[in-house]
Amino acid sequence: MEIIKTVEKLMEVAVRERAAGKTIGMVPTMGALHEGHLSLIRRAHKENDVVFCSIFVNPVQFNNAEDLEKYPRTLEADVKLIGDLADYVFAPSVEEVFPVAPTEVYDFGTMANVMEGAARPGHFNGVGVIVRRLLEWVRPHKAYFGEKDYQQIAVIREMCAQCRILAEIVPCPIVREPNGLAMSSRNRRLSAHEFETAANIHRILEASKQCKSVPEIQQFVESEIAKIPEFQLDYFEIADAKTLLTTDTLNNPNGVMGFITVYVGPVRLIDNIKYR
Repeated sequence: MEIIKTVEKLMEVAVRERAAGKTIGMVPTMGALHEGHLSLIRRAHKENDVVFCSIFVNPVQFNNAEDLEKYPRTLEADVKLIGDLADYVFAPSVEEVFPVAPTEVYDFGTMANVMEGAARPGHFNGVGVIVRRLLEWVRPHKAYFGEKDYQQIAVIREMCAQCRILAEIVPCPIVREPNGLAMSSRNRRLSAHEFETAANIHRILEASKQCKSVPEIQQFVESEIAKIPEFQLDYFEIADAKTLLTTDTLNNPNGVMGFITVYVGPVRLIDNIKYR
């Protein structure tokens, strides 16, 4: 594995690998890696000749300065975890990625204005800014993202369509802790008690599959979350799996998903579930 710090070197290596006829997979991350990230890197390793992994805490996708400051940065440990699963790790400074403040503004339509888009203004524009740069610098054949960030994948696909980026966006299943909690870099900020309590998010979503209608699901999830003192519900939305707009029926040709965000103490956790 080679660690790359500059954009110039990154592009040079990527051009060389493409010229050699190799297929390239890329896994963009913000570091603080866990088994969820590793599952993406393993899949990229299996499906491509060469794998690039980026580790960069992107400041322009945070709308909360405290959240940015507290985001864990564990580059040395991350590199050890990756081992020989990736050929190159791009770990630049903020100044390297943004020598000047980015000014790009994207219009992702309604899909970026609901749920995480509504709760975190500017977040998805910041995601678009960094992912576009990474994909244009490396020009991978495939880029891998976890379905825990389901809405983010939809936004990235739209950005690729708008910017004519040809990389195939590959969604990968959520990886969970043994207790069912969706793996997240934020989990390490939970106390032992909060970690076990947070498993109830997934338990409640799974139990809600027994409900027969959208209003019944909504009422069940909201009431069950309210029973747990450590939880503060940010939102729970039942939405069209393609458009991400709320739906009032489970008989939706695009499929139906449930999206939830819960504060467990000070830590904001997201999860989702497929109903149809």
